[in-house]
Amino acid sequence: MSGSRCKAFLVSAVLVGGAMLMTACQDSDAATDTGAAQGSSSATPAGSAVTPSGSSTAGSNQGTGKGSDATGKGTADGGGSGADTANGEREPVGQSCGANDISWSTRSETQAGGYILITAKAKTGITCYLPAALPTVAFGSDGTEAGPAEQTAGKQIKLSGSTTAYAGVNPKTTNGNGGKELDSIIVAIGDDDPNPVSLPVGTITVDQPIVTNWHTAAKDAVPFS
Repeated sequence: MSGSRCKAFLVSAVLVGGAMLMTACQDSDAATDTGAAQGSSSATPAGSAVTPSGSSTAGSNQGTGKGSDATGKGTADGGGSGADTANGEREPVGQSCGANDISWSTRSETQAGGYILITAKAKTGITCYLPAALPTVAFGSDGTEAGPAEQTAGKQIKLSGSTTAYAGVNPKTTNGNGGKELDSIIVAIGDDDPNPVSLPVGTITVDQPIVTNWHTAAKDAVPFS
């Protein structure tokens, strides 16, 4: 190839290469601009859509759902709590009384053939509940236990301050001279009470004893057999 033809060829190659380079740069810039535009266009609406949905709608749904669940649970718990009084009602349950939470006293009464009236008050500073059940009253070393003098369960009683509860015990419901002679009774708040107390009652004859529920009036604690 002659020198002039070679030079012309190189010039042409340079011109063509420069044109291709410019075209490539323009295409690259266009692609960059297009990508940026597309990215900006797609990112902005998406961000706008997510922000209100995430902060408002989703937050509202979560808050409402959790609040509703909590309300429902509270209602269910509230409706199901309390001690069953056997008359279709429920009463609130607090700290149950133990025998050692109570100041006790007894006295003999003549009504209904003679019985022992048990009086119970909460000790100073104590608030507790007597359950809607018979007091546990036992006699003698063999632990003879008094049966129910009433056919229905009593009501839960809150002991606090001057509030007084009464229960009546008939130590002998049989006729004749049978029975055992004793001078004290053992009283507890239910069979599981870990601290039953011994109460003096004078000399009594015990044979098939009975006891009433707890009452807030002494006249209601007469153990008719």
